[in-house]
Amino acid sequence: MKSKEQYLKHLKKEKFFIFFSQLFILIAFLITWELLSNYNIINPFIFSSPSRIISTIKNLYLNYHLISHILTTLYETIIAFSLGIILSFLIAIILYQFKIVYKIVDPYLTMLNSLPKVALGPLIIIIIGANSKSIITMALLINLIVGIMNIYNGFNNINPDLINLFKTFKASKIDTLLKLTIPASYKTIISSLKLNISMTLIGVIMGEFLVSTKGIGYLIIYGTQIFNLNIVMSGIVILIIISFILYKLVIYIEKKLIK
Repeated sequence: MKSKEQYLKHLKKEKFFIFFSQLFILIAFLITWELLSNYNIINPFIFSSPSRIISTIKNLYLNYHLISHILTTLYETIIAFSLGIILSFLIAIILYQFKIVYKIVDPYLTMLNSLPKVALGPLIIIIIGANSKSIITMALLINLIVGIMNIYNGFNNINPDLINLFKTFKASKIDTLLKLTIPASYKTIISSLKLNISMTLIGVIMGEFLVSTKGIGYLIIYGTQIFNLNIVMSGIVILIIISFILYKLVIYIEKKLIK
């Protein structure tokens, strides 16, 4: 019993140490950044400073409808992310169940995965229009292929002995899929979620660079156009915060799935 209590205390101390170390690194980085900028060791026009970024974010909130821009980016990210996960999951199941189909489409998946999706931007805009739909489509193209390949590889890495055991008991393909393939691939699916959320956010920002009149990507481009790099740096900081929150959301989903 004592060993268990000691182990739990050790875990708590370790978690506290990790959290304190992370917080210390962040604070030290911000203080160093502020001092370097204030004493012109780094160019404050290009790199801004934490105090200027806070002031700029406040100004964006009061005068530039910052909340509306954040909600726009979040909406586009969540829609593209949700569609990407659902479609990649369904397509991966189809490819896993029908191996002949996978062999046919495999080279095309590889080619599409290696294609820089931003090159399709002008074509997407012409076909769909300069609106949120084209941004969501671009983000979907970026996360979909990666999601399909990750989930499919997870399905393929299941222990063959377990599959043979299910066959021995004459389990149907549906039973094998629902009771073995998917549960055994939870970790891969979660890893795909973590990767897809970052890929989706990248796709949304790329789309907003091209066509949007709203969103964090638009604010960054606007700041570049008027040579106000404080807006650019503020947009980057906001994106970091958004990506952190979305990542934590995926971690929460992971805990629920594992349970």
